[in-house]
Amino acid sequence: MNMPLETAKQDPISAPAARRQETALPTPAELRARLPVDEKLAGQVARHRQSVRNVLHGTDERTLIVVGPCSIHDEVAALEYGKKLKTLADAVSDRFLIVMRAYLEKPRTTVGWKGLLYDPERTGTGDLNEGLLRSRRLLLNLAEMGLPLATEALSPFAMDYLGDLVSWTAIGARTTESQIHREMVSGLPMPAGFKNGTDGGISVAINAMSSAAHPHHHLGVSAAGTLVMVSTGGNPDTHLVLRGGRGMTNYDAASVEQAVHSLSSAGVCAAIMVDCSHDNACKQAERQIDVAREVMRQKRAGNASIRGLMLESFLEPGRQDDGDDLRYGCSITDPCLCWNQTEALLRSL
Repeated sequence: MNMPLETAKQDPISAPAARRQETALPTPAELRARLPVDEKLAGQVARHRQSVRNVLHGTDERTLIVVGPCSIHDEVAALEYGKKLKTLADAVSDRFLIVMRAYLEKPRTTVGWKGLLYDPERTGTGDLNEGLLRSRRLLLNLAEMGLPLATEALSPFAMDYLGDLVSWTAIGARTTESQIHREMVSGLPMPAGFKNGTDGGISVAINAMSSAAHPHHHLGVSAAGTLVMVSTGGNPDTHLVLRGGRGMTNYDAASVEQAVHSLSSAGVCAAIMVDCSHDNACKQAERQIDVAREVMRQKRAGNASIRGLMLESFLEPGRQDDGDDLRYGCSITDPCLCWNQTEALLRSL
């Protein structure tokens, strides 16, 4: 028997506490006005983006190196790292185009610290107002050193606040299959790398590249903070990032050649970047060194589709659990190479 309608209603007095709260944020236009990019810096970012495109499309024979901390939790340490990296980048610029990882958002398998953007003080309560301000200020300071910057686009809304300072964007293994992220990349003004799926398969990334190359119409937010229909023209500067999956690697010559064949058969860009960390390094930071050397050996042996490497690196080696007494310059997420290892590796390559 059906219940009478009035007895099915929930008593508002005994209703559970609200599961959603809202905190006002500045609009993208307001934050950009507070921390502006001047004409000179905008021109630098545009040139960096074009340099990345040239490497990916083979008109520049250098190798693209995206290197830096797994995530940034300490802006002071990140700036110190940036100064060291800029000096090294200038010294090896005849062989490498070095782009610094400035990752401000972290995808989580279950729960955990979501990055400087969301929880800058790592209290677990979150503070996007402070996180947006500190994240944009950090990117400005790094860009003013002359460094091209890379980030992972986790929230499409975040790119409205920060994207004008970014020269290369990653779409992670967990979000490569997301239609929302494919639509976002379709309208991004910089090259983007799609990582293979967490299972190691590359078909989702190939499908993502094909989708992102086409125009889309989707929901979005304007710089003034209003809901709009966004119409995109398609991004011709996407590529595949091989990162392994489910404990298996995919940087060996056979895997790389198979990936090139699959990309070519699908009619998308056959440029490949190898992520030397994650499953390709079996979660062991120092194994990145061997992975990088093997991939560069393949490139020297004639695989012209290999266009880049990604390395996780910070001032100090390894990782540490978050807490009150942190070791300066050491990752609190994935383990990293230390600076001395990073410099020695890149100079040796």
